[in-house]
Amino acid sequence: MRIILQRVSEASVTVDDKTISRINHGFLILLGIEEADSQEDIDWLVGKISKMRVFDDNEGKMNLSILDRSGEALVVSQFTLHASTKKGNRPSFIKAARPDHAAPLYQKFCDALSQLLGKQVGQGSFGAMMRVALINDGPVSIVMDSQNRE
Repeated sequence: MRIILQRVSEASVTVDDKTISRINHGFLILLGIEEADSQEDIDWLVGKISKMRVFDDNEGKMNLSILDRSGEALVVSQFTLHASTKKGNRPSFIKAARPDHAAPLYQKFCDALSQLLGKQVGQGSFGAMMRVALINDGPVSIVMDSQNRE
């Protein structure tokens, strides 16, 4: 699993001109799933996300987690995070998981994160054409990959 974790002051997802999810201060998480991903990848990522200290403390230093700030989260599936640009100018998405594998893992990821945060996690619409709006706070954007664990 590969994510782009963005600290936001607000974010929303719109499908067919209808806003289906909206959060205030917290994380917008763009989530790409590949065929090799499993529950182990979910557990590692949601653990890291819930403890990631990127929110400002009283002194303006990034020392607090989303749990410390009681922040919200919005998770949007994005297979294009697994684009290969090695050959030519048209990206290949061969590493991205097929929907029958990716959709259940996406839901398990959202459920696991919701459980760790102790609140409902906002979601995009898996496989739909979505418009994602955000105000990146900082900006703070972090890329994580459960296969590399860097």
